[in-house]
Amino acid sequence: MKFRIALLLLIPLANGLSRTQEQPRLLDRVVPLPMALSDDFQFRKTKLYLLTETAPGQEKTSNDQTVKGAAKGGKLSSTAPSSKSTTVQDASIRFERQYRLFGAVTRLDQRERFGNYFDFFWRSRRAADLTIRLEYRQEKLHAHIQAQEISYSDARGSYKTEFKVVGDDYFDDGRVTAWRCLLIEKGRIVAETHSYMWE
Repeated sequence: MKFRIALLLLIPLANGLSRTQEQPRLLDRVVPLPMALSDDFQFRKTKLYLLTETAPGQEKTSNDQTVKGAAKGGKLSSTAPSSKSTTVQDASIRFERQYRLFGAVTRLDQRERFGNYFDFFWRSRRAADLTIRLEYRQEKLHAHIQAQEISYSDARGSYKTEFKVVGDDYFDDGRVTAWRCLLIEKGRIVAETHSYMWE
């Protein structure tokens, strides 16, 4: 009896481990695909994060002149939100930065993690062999489109897929300026989400 209970507890764990994500492969050439949008597949949510060398809140501000003017007897007026509300809002951004840099001890380790991160949450209502593709443009490459892909066999249910443009790719070619993410089944686009800059 105990063996059966232990087995029932291990099945969901094994199922969760089988969904580990493989690393994206970079495509040599991006080929346009036909559209065949389907209600069976959908993007649920997108999380974007830009990890830069300077932490949020460490940028230089132009408040020096305002503070000097107030010290001379002038009025100090600001349209910025209160420091208490700013602190609460920035907590999640600080956590994301610490999470992405966790374990990066040297400056070289940190440099390899700076760049754009994309997390896509999507759902498949029926079992299908799917490929998720991120197509993107970077600021120094202008109109040139690059792409990364990850394949899922017999995908059904909810998934999270992470892409990143980091390290030398980020420093050499610049930050990502426009992107679109596609779900592809049998060479056709069945779901799509994109940035407002994508044409």
